Amino acid sequence: MANTPYSDNHGGTDVAPPPANTKAIWRTFIILSIITGFEFLIAFTLPANHLRVAIFVGMTIVKAFYIVGEFMHLKHEVKSLIWAILLPIIFICWLLLALMYEGGSIFELR
Repeated sequence: MANTPYSDNHGGTDVAPPPANTKAIWRTFIILSIITGFEFLIAFTLPANHLRVAIFVGMTIVKAFYIVGEFMHLKHEVKSLIWAILLPIIFICWLLLALMYEGGSIFELR
C-alpha cells in the first residue's frame, strides 16, 4: 500500500492538511478570537448591569452558532435541517427567559 501525500501509515512523519483547509481553520480562529477579545473588552470596561449580561449572552449565542456552523458543518446543510435545529433552540431560550422573569416575581409578592 503506497503512501499518499496526506497519509503516513503510522510511519511517524508529519503530515500537513491541505492548504484550503488550513486557510478556513485560520479564518475561523481569527473570527472567534475577535469575538472573544470583544467580550474581554466589554468585561473590563462596562459596569456590571443587565446590558453587559445581555451583550455576553448575545455574543455567546453568536459564537455557538458559528462554531456549530463551522465545526459541525451545519452551514453546508439544507435550510430545512437548519431551521429544524434552530427553532427549538429559539423556543427554549424564550422559555428560559420567561421562567426567569416570572420566577423573579415570587420575591416581589412577599
